[in-house]
Amino acid sequence: MTTSYSTDTGSTPRQLVPPSSSAEPAPLEPAVPHALRHRVELGIVLIATAVLYLWNLGASGWANPFYSAAAQAGSQNWTAWFFGSSDAANSITVDKPPASLWIMDLSVRIFGLSSWSILVPEALMGVATAWLLYLAVRRAAAPATGDPRIAHRAGLLAAAVMAITPVATLMFRFNNPDALLVLLMTAAGYATLRSIQDNKLRWLLLAGVLLGFGFLTKQLQVLLVVPGFAVAYVVAAPGGVGRRLLRLLGAGAAMVVSAGWWLAVVELVPANMRPFIGGSQNNSILELTLGYNGLGRLSGQETGSVGGGNGWGVPGLFRMFNSEFGGQIAWLLPSVLVLGAGLLWLGRRAPRTDAVRASVIVWGSWVLVTGLVFSFMAGIIHPYYAVALAPGIAGLAGLGGALLWQHRAQLVASGILAVAVAAAGLTAFNLLGSTTAYGPLLRWAVLFGTLAAAAGLVLSGRFTSRIFQRTTAALALAASLAGPLAYSISTASVTHSGAIPSAGPATTFGGFGGFGGRGGFGQNGFGQAGQNNAAQNTPPQALQPSGTQGGGFGGNRQGGGMGGLLGATTPSSEMVATLKSGASNYTWAAAVVGSNNAAGYQLATELPVMAVGGFNGTDPSPTLQQFQQLVTQGKIHYFIAGGTMQGSSGSEAPAQIAQWVAANFQAQSIGGTTVYALAG
Repeated sequence: MTTSYSTDTGSTPRQLVPPSSSAEPAPLEPAVPHALRHRVELGIVLIATAVLYLWNLGASGWANPFYSAAAQAGSQNWTAWFFGSSDAANSITVDKPPASLWIMDLSVRIFGLSSWSILVPEALMGVATAWLLYLAVRRAAAPATGDPRIAHRAGLLAAAVMAITPVATLMFRFNNPDALLVLLMTAAGYATLRSIQDNKLRWLLLAGVLLGFGFLTKQLQVLLVVPGFAVAYVVAAPGGVGRRLLRLLGAGAAMVVSAGWWLAVVELVPANMRPFIGGSQNNSILELTLGYNGLGRLSGQETGSVGGGNGWGVPGLFRMFNSEFGGQIAWLLPSVLVLGAGLLWLGRRAPRTDAVRASVIVWGSWVLVTGLVFSFMAGIIHPYYAVALAPGIAGLAGLGGALLWQHRAQLVASGILAVAVAAAGLTAFNLLGSTTAYGPLLRWAVLFGTLAAAAGLVLSGRFTSRIFQRTTAALALAASLAGPLAYSISTASVTHSGAIPSAGPATTFGGFGGFGGRGGFGQNGFGQAGQNNAAQNTPPQALQPSGTQGGGFGGNRQGGGMGGLLGATTPSSEMVATLKSGASNYTWAAAVVGSNNAAGYQLATELPVMAVGGFNGTDPSPTLQQFQQLVTQGKIHYFIAGGTMQGSSGSEAPAQIAQWVAANFQAQSIGGTTVYALAG
């Protein structure tokens, strides 16, 4: 039987889906002619997504050089590949588990070191994410609508919304771990819903495995979607409560095993046989998991962080709508909350195992839990983290938009749709007001278009002509999606590099100089690149430059701001030639404080460069005594000045090393950079 949804307050539910003419359930798959057409339409959406994510991709260079250098290292050394080392000589790891690096490393190993070999896998992850959303939403909508064409359109809408979410366009054109994390969480969501609908344990176990590998991508962030997945399974899966709980325990065990094996290896391997765990103060992956990348993100108590106080913004309920996050993710956020609530209300009398209710729980809890945690985090948070919300928003948009549109003849359904479309217009009107990139025309067109579409939706039950209905639907979609589409096109049209990328139209805000980094205009990021939207992306207070001697905005001398810590330097040809000369006689061609400083030299030379102190230059790796021993053994050729941090928590070892080198070795200038020859 087709699922029934109630729209009145009486005791007898009204069937919103027209009953089938036969006793047989509506087919989940379309007839052959429709199937071919649907494949073509899906192909068009996915190809368009690929074009958006791949267009001019190489212009972003190394994107985040921190991870690009680690990919280069992993392509040269299997130990570096396994642990996620910053350099092929395995001095220190990146401050995340290595799953996202494994894919990039293999790509670089196969195709050679280039921007394309690093970034193309990320773009393909975005296409795969859109495809999985299509599959998940279509499967949920098919039994509820009784019409495979409407289910197909629901899936297409979800895939399209995912593709043009600005922060998704940004991160699937970038090489941070977030791209793989979003793909794995989306795949886990699909597997969970498939397990509920098909009553197959293997899909639930697969969801656990995918979540485990999500942990190996960005640690505890993956757990934000787990409560919703578990609730959806307990509420909607077939079978008794005990059976459902037992299966959930099995999925939890699969998650623990698929994440824990790597942690166990790292903990069991002696410290002198593996690289230092970047981001920790005690060379411990458990400390990194629970501290710097765990509870510290919530409390703000992160030893080794360069932030502090309100340096990462003021937590609050509406953080996702502020000037930093709003343009990244908030375009449809109020709308999908309305759509999700509407679907729950309309399906309140549906069977317990209803696929739509299960999907709303999965996608809705995804949005609510992730959004609330991000909103109230007191520790390190960047606007691009909001990409984790995109699949949940897209899933609710596709499912809610299509199902409520099918029942637009009912006043409740059309009213909910109208409110959702109007909310999208008002949100876009507010967000577009923060930039002058598109002039006033787009902003006002979106507002009037969505309000007109909302009025048309309210009247859709009375005016039933096909032209009126199709015009209303087209106007609602075009006006609701125009803002994020414009931002996504702008995002794909400019380059992005550095540690803190941001989506949206470009402006002329310069990057941060200092520590050998060069300031400038016109690119998106910090350090080597500029920033793409000054209004939305003024750096956190803790990251603003404090030096005055040649540093700060546009500076290029030691002692400035955050240039070398947030964006890699571009070494001169003379410097590259110097580092390459005699490099085979040394384990490290050079050492420099900070991973991004090291990344610039490593990517230019393809030689191991020691990142003293790790990403922030605050890890005790190596200690002064260890560094002195390596110098005595003749393993480090040069020390490059610059990059030490002041006023941050963490180890003093990097500063002590820099002071010891300056006091005991002769400085020389090579291509405008201060260098100390430690051997030879």
